[in-house]
Amino acid sequence: MSTVNSFGAKSTLTVGSTDYEIFRIGTVEGFEKLPFSLKVLLENLLRTEDGANVTKAQIEALGSWDPSAQPDTEIQFTPARVIMQDFTGVPCIVDLATMREAVTALGGDPKKINPLSPAEMVIDHSVIADLFGRPDAIERNVEIEYERNGERYQFLRWGQTAFDDFKVVPPGTGIVHQVNIEHLAKVIYDRDVNGVLRAYPDTCVGTDSHTTMVNGLGVLGWGVGGIEAEAAMLGQPVSMLIPRVVGFKLTGAIPAAVTATDVVLTITELLRQHGVVGKFVEFYGEGVASVPLANRATIGNMSPEFGSTAAIFPIDDVTLEYLRLTGRDEQAVALVEAYAKEQGLWHDAANEPHFSEYLELDLSTVVPSIAGPKRPQDRILLSESKAQFEKDILSYATGPIDINDSGTFPASDPGSVPGEEVETNEIPTLTSGSPRAASNPVKVKTPDGQKYILDNGAVTLAAITSCTNTSNPSVMIAAGLLARKAREKGLKQKPWVKTTLGPGSKVVTDYYEKSGLDKDLEGLGFYTVGYGCTICIGNSGPLIEEVSAAVNEHDLAVTAVLSGNRNFEGRISPDVKMNYLASPPLVVAYALAGSMNFDFETQPLGTGTDGSDVFLKDVWPDPAEVQEIIDSSISRDQFIKQYATVFDGDERWTSLPTPTGPIFEWDANSTYVRKAPYFDGMEATPAPVADISGARVLATLGDSVTTDHISPAGNIKAGTPAAQYLTGHGVAQKDFNSYGSRRGNHEVMIRGTFANIRLKNALVKAVNNGEQIEGGYTRDFTQAGGPQAFIFDASENYQAQGTPLVIFGGKEYGSGSSRDWAAKGTNLLGVKAVITESFERIHRSNLIGMGVVPLQFPAGETWETLGLDGTEIVSISGLEELNNGTTPKTVKVTATPSEFSAEGKQPIEFDAIVRIDTPGEADYYRNGGILQYVLRQMVS
Repeated sequence: MSTVNSFGAKSTLTVGSTDYEIFRIGTVEGFEKLPFSLKVLLENLLRTEDGANVTKAQIEALGSWDPSAQPDTEIQFTPARVIMQDFTGVPCIVDLATMREAVTALGGDPKKINPLSPAEMVIDHSVIADLFGRPDAIERNVEIEYERNGERYQFLRWGQTAFDDFKVVPPGTGIVHQVNIEHLAKVIYDRDVNGVLRAYPDTCVGTDSHTTMVNGLGVLGWGVGGIEAEAAMLGQPVSMLIPRVVGFKLTGAIPAAVTATDVVLTITELLRQHGVVGKFVEFYGEGVASVPLANRATIGNMSPEFGSTAAIFPIDDVTLEYLRLTGRDEQAVALVEAYAKEQGLWHDAANEPHFSEYLELDLSTVVPSIAGPKRPQDRILLSESKAQFEKDILSYATGPIDINDSGTFPASDPGSVPGEEVETNEIPTLTSGSPRAASNPVKVKTPDGQKYILDNGAVTLAAITSCTNTSNPSVMIAAGLLARKAREKGLKQKPWVKTTLGPGSKVVTDYYEKSGLDKDLEGLGFYTVGYGCTICIGNSGPLIEEVSAAVNEHDLAVTAVLSGNRNFEGRISPDVKMNYLASPPLVVAYALAGSMNFDFETQPLGTGTDGSDVFLKDVWPDPAEVQEIIDSSISRDQFIKQYATVFDGDERWTSLPTPTGPIFEWDANSTYVRKAPYFDGMEATPAPVADISGARVLATLGDSVTTDHISPAGNIKAGTPAAQYLTGHGVAQKDFNSYGSRRGNHEVMIRGTFANIRLKNALVKAVNNGEQIEGGYTRDFTQAGGPQAFIFDASENYQAQGTPLVIFGGKEYGSGSSRDWAAKGTNLLGVKAVITESFERIHRSNLIGMGVVPLQFPAGETWETLGLDGTEIVSISGLEELNNGTTPKTVKVTATPSEFSAEGKQPIEFDAIVRIDTPGEADYYRNGGILQYVLRQMVS
């Protein structure tokens, strides 16, 4: 609540017969030139000015913003609400439940621990595509989901009743970001504040990086770690520097054969090349009005892939049309229009704001594209995809399995059956101009006797998935039409391709059924497997059994094609080495082609029933056809119907036994939900900050280590520390479930931190004859000879000896999602400092939020150029300056050779840059973390 009104900004806006209290940004000098996004922040500061956290000086600094200046002014942003998905949301509620006990222990009232900002959770990350390609796939997958996650869901049901202002969208409803734009987001929020109806811009932070999808609606919001989200729920503002804003001008129109996915992959590549980490991106210009809202949301969704904090479109008529289509009432729409025009938030293409940097894209120059094999920004022209694959495969393929000149397998080949001929429905092998070693053909026989050849590059998973595209009717209808045309010509998906459809909301199913396209997609195996974030987060389930067996037996480098936003190594499936992002119609096309080693221009998708070759151009839908089906199959009534009961849930949800009371009764036998350890032994006053001495290096890592590499994600592999823990607690391997589903159990999650199968810790090279092996391994210097060990096991030994740990990293450390546990797990492993070349914004902040200090090597230096190899004993001095109320710019790092270092190695000293960037972050670090800080503030 605002207690100060230095600018006389409080006023009244009347819309129809309703009066709203507003805070006019026009009272601040300089507001006219600000970009849309900064105007939203300006209103936020005016409304929350209290003279302490939010001051007149901060507001004046924002009004006089210098676009060319580097960010150096801290402000306190108070989001209107917090939105969560269940993977990252469950730990938030676990921590809040634990904080209630901690408050009680410190003599406070547990009911004080309550969301002070509205919080919404959409349970969308737990459904796994176990079953596919059959009519009952969705029903069975949801049944299995409840069997696996009953404990978690009971806990969330308790949270919904125990905490005020906390709403839960039950499983089987949709993907959080699509539900957000279609229903939860208001654009302009209205809320009763002490008996007065107040209107203000809808803003949010979310526990998923793709919260930025709502930017397409003109709602300023971005992804934060669960740690920051918890603090925001508890009334803590988000500390941030006034950012640089990149103006992105859109001109021209999208060509006929180009999809919104192609546009967003092009924008992703451009912005990654330009460099927008930590910046806002704002779209403007005459071309904005021609960009449909669904396309805006698709672009906003990919903001984390370019690296920007937000990627926002201003409010205009397109916004209002979408709000009406999706069932918002007329008073809400009228408020959005009146407020935006009154406050200067309405898009005026003729009035160009000032920006820090400028980019431009002529949409008519965009061409069909995909991205891969391991990063969203690695765009490939579709016309060059085969040639690029033939280059990329050399980094993934192992040795060849030779075939005879006649094209049949020799009897000695383990992939062959003596005397059988090779079937004709084989995928294209790497022969034209490709190195021989990249081909690895293997004969596969299905249980029903069908035979085919599987080679490197085989598309083993084709998935229409993820909020990025399932929220966009143009590409979803296009996928259905392509399937229809392919079926009419007699084409089928290849038998080795697992096909899945995971809509972001039930409205998608409604318009598929109304148009009849559901039957066409199902005819090619694309049955709905669930309404949730499935393939994109690794919930892809097992591949086709005989395919998985062949892949693992012969170490094939097979591929996945998905219409999602993330394709990092090891993310989609443990069997798949190469992952590609593509539009939904191209996902269908690749299911027909069956291989990434494929040229759509020169190679047919198959042979039609008339005996002629069928090419992609023969089945690609015309934009007019797409629009015709959109106009006839999508209506406002569908959204009103599907969202009328969005919080109710089905019988499975409502029949769950629900605990009651303000304090959660923890089940000591639960392997899903356990009391968090962060407040154990916490005193009312924090201990002084201490320097770090005698630390060992847990990992020496390279560039682009993502939070997927750090944070537990995907399946729990047998034999790993997490699997050993679950087995020891009586859990059968078939019931391990995923790491994401067990985020409420720190014992599982700590064992999965830095356990990604693609993690490359250079520290273990020395004990593997100089070879870089992959996986969650390190050297355990507590043991004779420093043998290789699981990172968790080594950590346990170090902590038993009281030895602190550090990590060395490279550039862009911590990019990606799965963020909260990347920091929580790092802390619980005993890591006190992470020293890298550069950090991703949220992970750096989250490390501080968990009491881990982020440091950077001197400019231009790396751990390698400094002569470090991880065998050293590390001490860090200068951190104690934080006890004086200041933050040191640098600290001295001393790396002393140990008995495991090479003979003659000398001590290495350097000044590391302290990346505690704001006074608020310094307060969090002094308290040992953000949650400890909040708890102490509440008690005091």
